[in-house]
Amino acid sequence: MATINEIFKLVAAIMVFAGSLIALISAIGVVRFRDVFLRIHAATKASTAAVLLTLVGVFIYFIFAQGYVGVRTLLALVFINITSPVGGHLVSRAAYRTGAYMYQKDANSGDADLNEDDIDEEKKRQIRIEKRAKRRKKVYSRLDK
Repeated sequence: MATINEIFKLVAAIMVFAGSLIALISAIGVVRFRDVFLRIHAATKASTAAVLLTLVGVFIYFIFAQGYVGVRTLLALVFINITSPVGGHLVSRAAYRTGAYMYQKDANSGDADLNEDDIDEEKKRQIRIEKRAKRRKKVYSRLDK
């Protein structure tokens, strides 16, 4: 019985360690990615997985080391996995609607983005806003008919 407890403690430690590695990768992605949308993706997807692994590891540890079932840990698991993706979606939607800069790779060159054009940032932002306004007007005109 003691051997089984030690194995489960080891599994819990591995899960917590894996969760911390994923959190580190998520933090690096938030710093290194170029635009809001990629950063939000790194922040929500990877951090949700990191929290999931960490809390499951903590839950397993408390069951086998202390003989205690953590209801708060389960509630944290549920609420974080529900609210984090929804929050990320809302932030990215708000960024899209305000005309946030969107990184685009150029098909001809290996790693080009919109900053390499001769147009300044404010002009590019205005062009994106105007394109979105035209698309919205087109969609809403179809709905009004």
